[in-house]
Amino acid sequence: MSPIQAAPQNNDSAAQRPAEREFDPQRIKALNEKYRPLTPEQRITELYRDFEPSQVMLTSSFAATSAFLLHVFSRTAPHQRVFFIDTGYHFPQTLEYKRKLTELYHLDVVDIRAEDWKHEFTLKDETWKKDPDFCCSINKVEPIYALKQNYEVWASGLMRWQTEHRATLDVFEARNGIIKFYPLIDITREQRDAYIAEHQLPFHPLVAVGYSSIGCTHCTVPGKDRSGRWNNSPKTECGLHL
Repeated sequence: MSPIQAAPQNNDSAAQRPAEREFDPQRIKALNEKYRPLTPEQRITELYRDFEPSQVMLTSSFAATSAFLLHVFSRTAPHQRVFFIDTGYHFPQTLEYKRKLTELYHLDVVDIRAEDWKHEFTLKDETWKKDPDFCCSINKVEPIYALKQNYEVWASGLMRWQTEHRATLDVFEARNGIIKFYPLIDITREQRDAYIAEHQLPFHPLVAVGYSSIGCTHCTVPGKDRSGRWNNSPKTECGLHL
């Protein structure tokens, strides 16, 4: 039995988790029909009419082109808090990019992270080499799980062209006890690039040296789209959006 399995149970153990909320499929369908024709800016504006602002959770990885979503939110909903999952394995350039965007767009950013003892386990065990899913679960998924219990809607910047899984998504979906909101989901790569050029948004510094998608240092190499993530592995998602 590994040390992490043998440790005492804590508040995020499966046995102690509350039952996940369920949402009416007809409500999700109606939301999608209403929001599909809207622009990202219109979608975000409308979101705060259909949901209480205190019930909206926004996350950002401050990765390759995170400035797109953060710029739209900063103009449309400047009050919105942004949660950043600090895995402990980010590139220094990512942390600097986070600082730059926070100052540039006057963001209210809050870091969340795994419990110290769990993160230390993955560090000493080098879990990312043996079981990257488990490493992601500890350092990304579990911290978000505890946080999302306090919200009804989770907004993030997924786009369909990024992965096969994301190609199946709509503006809204009910997943794992929360309503996921993807205001950029149908934005094409060309539209993204045009928006970035029009507003002169800063790219993550690693984009200039061949990184298209940026995660943790151990599991990211240069590559087109998400091909550089979990290189030589069928894994394409960290688990947050599955």
